[in-house]
Amino acid sequence: MTGPRYTPLALSLPAAVPFVGPETHERERGAPFAARLGANENIFGPSPRAVEAMAQAAAEIWKYGDAQSHDLRLALAAHHGVQPENIMVGEGIDGLLGCLVRLLIGQGDAVVTSLGAYPTFNYHVAGFGGVIHTVPYKDDREDFAALFARAAEVDARIVYLANPDNPMGSWHKGAEIAAALDTLPEGCLLLLDEAYVECAPEGTAAPVSADDPRVIRMRTFSKAYGMAGARVGYALGHPELIAAFNKVRNHFGMNRAAQAGALAALQDQDWLAQVLAQIEGARAKIAEITAQNGLSALPSATNFVAIDCGRDGAFAKAVLDSLVDQGVFVRMPFAAPQNRCIRVSCGPDAELEAFAAALPRALEAAHGAG
Repeated sequence: MTGPRYTPLALSLPAAVPFVGPETHERERGAPFAARLGANENIFGPSPRAVEAMAQAAAEIWKYGDAQSHDLRLALAAHHGVQPENIMVGEGIDGLLGCLVRLLIGQGDAVVTSLGAYPTFNYHVAGFGGVIHTVPYKDDREDFAALFARAAEVDARIVYLANPDNPMGSWHKGAEIAAALDTLPEGCLLLLDEAYVECAPEGTAAPVSADDPRVIRMRTFSKAYGMAGARVGYALGHPELIAAFNKVRNHFGMNRAAQAGALAALQDQDWLAQVLAQIEGARAKIAEITAQNGLSALPSATNFVAIDCGRDGAFAKAVLDSLVDQGVFVRMPFAAPQNRCIRVSCGPDAELEAFAAALPRALEAAHGAG
């Protein structure tokens, strides 16, 4: 009996995915979640203008999307004060990460990231044969000085840094990252994941020129703009690097409804401001619920809050399992010591009230299990 001949690299990799989706959990438990607070989605939703634009574009969904995402790239360039040549649109940051790793990482090439940072990046690196080197968090924040130092030690081609960070919600001032770029080793690219930067305080975005060849920044419409299901992300970088994406990207990967929705969302900054105010209010509400249960909420510059459960990863996992059993979907960091926390997305009052009702029972169950 014959079959496909897998590459040695493919044979060496585990059959795993970075995340198990909430729909999978719902099928396994045989019931929908009452509160979907674990996927870092923006439950407040997208601009009504974006919804209308996508509905109108759906009438022509028989057409492929514009392979160059021309109108969206022009609008993004104007929004950021850069040239269209500085912008690459892709299928969410996840899709862009895959393209970037494919461009820069081959078998045995070194990459540096934080232990416990966004696992999808690691997934891409492993898929192309790269070697991942990690440094620990420092005070629940990614330690960019240690990341850069480690990159010099291992001759890394990429350093991954999320600012604000997922899964902890912590952040650095962008000026501090920019000032440290001179310590980045020669030939190493800083991949700056700014997926949550719209939710962050003023000054969090790094003041780095889009023409700086040492840095590529990635943004998304999945978080603050509330369009996770549309899969629209974009990269800001040096024109030479941006043009290189055309060698490996899926040129028709962007569907035209998503392109139209993202363009309309970008043009509705009033809606974005309203949503950001709701996110800020939800962060305060989560902190209040947390304090009422004797726990502490970590400061957050994102659309989620990490909650310190006060013990170890096993205890936090027991809390999480009980919440899920009660129909409240949340997640937790996967690496110690950050795995002492659970991570709860911001959302409307109904979802947060479901979380508030379930948390005391979850803590009671976790204490009983311990």
